[in-house]
Amino acid sequence: MAERTVKCAKLGQELPGLDEPPWSGDLGQRIYEKVSRQAWQMWLDRLRMIINEYRIFPADPRAQKFIEEQMEQFFFGEQAAPPPGYVPPE
Repeated sequence: MAERTVKCAKLGQELPGLDEPPWSGDLGQRIYEKVSRQAWQMWLDRLRMIINEYRIFPADPRAQKFIEEQMEQFFFGEQAAPPPGYVPPE
């Protein structure tokens, strides 16, 4: 079976896609259809930073809503800014 590719909304290239929707609902389906594995890995790095900087608990429904908003912005909005005062690791 040939590898599934997508025109990545984040990177603007035809790249290998995800094997399944990574999130529930419409957003997960859009990510599955329009986001590459490479961009998803970039998101996971961003997500770790968000969780650490905002000290959120991912199982909390409010945190999940915030994560979903950040995910939407990261993939489909203007480039999401890092949290205030964030300094990237050396």
